[in-house]
Amino acid sequence: MDDNAVTELPPTLELLWGRRERPRRGPKPGLSLERIVAAAVAIADREGLAAVSMSRVAEEVGFTTMSLYRYVGSKDELLALMAEIAMGPPPERPPAEQGWRAGLAGWARALMAGYEQHPWFLQVPISGPPLGPVQLSWLESGLQILAPTRLEDYERVAVMQLLSGFVRNEAQLRVDLVRAATAAAAQEGGPPPTYGQMLRLLVDARRYPELFRITAAGSFDDAGGYSQEESEFGLQRTLDGVAALVDSRERAAG
Repeated sequence: MDDNAVTELPPTLELLWGRRERPRRGPKPGLSLERIVAAAVAIADREGLAAVSMSRVAEEVGFTTMSLYRYVGSKDELLALMAEIAMGPPPERPPAEQGWRAGLAGWARALMAGYEQHPWFLQVPISGPPLGPVQLSWLESGLQILAPTRLEDYERVAVMQLLSGFVRNEAQLRVDLVRAATAAAAQEGGPPPTYGQMLRLLVDARRYPELFRITAAGSFDDAGGYSQEESEFGLQRTLDGVAALVDSRERAAG
């Protein structure tokens, strides 16, 4: 028996898993944990994460701030609940005959879509590995997609860590570039120059020969910043690496 076995969940996890006793009656009819979290997500979607506070959410639902504390113990708990529900359930897995690669590609694109719908999610502090029921359902989905392969258990977990990290980094890059472009447009009173236009002012052929050639060819003239095609390219190259590992395990077994 493990003398160090954990017997109690932290308060936030008890709330995420519905194991904390909820108030039998709210201050007034109509207030619930679900309504509080939905209001907080709506505020973050409209105004950004910085706009979310217990008082602001209380105003949104039409109750006092103290009323909210009967359901949520702190703002940190509220953020954890928001992050838990924002992504929703993982996508349905494609038919098995399409293979693990199609499944992981769909998984990654669905995760990216969630970040794009709720960009504030990227600002929620990471307090540890996934432990909420919805977060674990995403991990479980990816592990099931990889189950038919000959990868070791730890390798399947590592693949999901790699893929989720790639998607999060891509989403953060997109959000940051859009924010920077929006700020530049507001400051300059019009569309900011493209990356290619700026490079033409800075890059010379002797010091940066490859950059000069690629810039002259117009490769950096996309005004939209980091494109969907570039993101998909990165996803496919990441999956190429996973495929190489899967194939090596198949050859070893064969």
